[in-house]
Amino acid sequence: MVNKRVTDILPPRSSEPIIPEREEVEEIPKKKERAGAAPPKITKIRISGPTSKFGLILTLAVLILVGGFCFFTLSKANIDVWPKTESLTVKTKLTIDKTAQTADLTRKVIPGEIFEKEKTIKETFPSSGKTLKETKAEGDIRIYNAYSTSPQIFVVNTRFISTDGKTFRTPVKVTIAGGHYEKGKFIPGETDIKVIADEAGPEYNIGPSTFSIPGLAGTEKYTKFYAKSFQAMAGGFSEEVSKVTKEDLESAENSLTKKVKEECEAFLKTELSAEKISSEFDYLEKAIQTEIVEKFSLSKAGDEAENFDFQVKARSKTLIFKKEDLKNFAEEFLLSQISEDQELPGTPKVYEKSLKIDFSPETINLNADKIILSLDTSATLYSDIDISGLKNNLKKKSLLETKVFLENQPEIAKTIVEFWPFWVKSVPENPDKIKFNLNID
Repeated sequence: MVNKRVTDILPPRSSEPIIPEREEVEEIPKKKERAGAAPPKITKIRISGPTSKFGLILTLAVLILVGGFCFFTLSKANIDVWPKTESLTVKTKLTIDKTAQTADLTRKVIPGEIFEKEKTIKETFPSSGKTLKETKAEGDIRIYNAYSTSPQIFVVNTRFISTDGKTFRTPVKVTIAGGHYEKGKFIPGETDIKVIADEAGPEYNIGPSTFSIPGLAGTEKYTKFYAKSFQAMAGGFSEEVSKVTKEDLESAENSLTKKVKEECEAFLKTELSAEKISSEFDYLEKAIQTEIVEKFSLSKAGDEAENFDFQVKARSKTLIFKKEDLKNFAEEFLLSQISEDQELPGTPKVYEKSLKIDFSPETINLNADKIILSLDTSATLYSDIDISGLKNNLKKKSLLETKVFLENQPEIAKTIVEFWPFWVKSVPENPDKIKFNLNID
């Protein structure tokens, strides 16, 4: 038997390790070379087989994580709902009362507060009256008794005539002392008295003079009794001067009364329009009451003066009320007027943006601190929607299920539902991801 040699068909193993084939990817395409330009370089990226698989897996994992994150954090449901509505207009009367402590729907009363301000005006006015002012000159004279040692009495209004013919009189009875002898020589008696000019006027303001006594004319005493003045007479005056009249005082009072009332009311309104008050309170211009509390002048009719002062003080007041009280009353009264045949499912509410309140004073009695208003109120009422309850019922519902559920709610008239992002197919479980938008047309 001949032994045959069996030859292995496999090539002999090389002592060198087997290197996997590599792919070459050209990233930059060839461009047409410009004349004289160096040939462009070709950048090649070599990706090994195992690295490529790992990168693909990593990319898929990241995408899955990002998608999950977006699904659970960005997903949300936007729901626009239009509740059933009804328009209502009512009329009533409302009393603003300072004595009321709180608003009372049954009695139709809201509290009020007295707000008041004072204003004082003082002005100077010209006097229109004229009068002739006259005064008599006066001065001192010394009367001499050269007649005897016996005193001599002169009655009231005894005349004394100056050397220039001006007559002066004694205002009181006077006694002139008698003369006496010294070393055989007779010394006349003398007495100083006050005399007043017989007439008014500056012409009696004469200088020092000698005076005779016409009442003694024709007797021995005429030359023995005489007088002298050593200083000029003064005070004689006669001219037209201004004086205050009754009409002046009345005119000043009327003028200031009108002015102070206007300024006091303007001051009151300015204070009421201040942000601190106007943001909380309201008032009626027709319900402002102004009265004069003080008026006087130091001058009287007949006083001589070119000008005089007059002062008037006024007080303005009104009854203010809180805007919130009026609004709350109007809303409560509207809701109380919904009749049984008016269909508005659920609990009705007032849409505040539609609320209109018109009021005007019907009776104003600030002495009693009360105002009765005529009140016209209108608003849109809508059915209150339990948003929290709807969110709990909508969890995990599909778009169609959500629409059907909402359309079957009696208080809802219309709805629009949107999910976001586009891949979201149901309402999120987290109620914070469910956003309701209330729309009232």
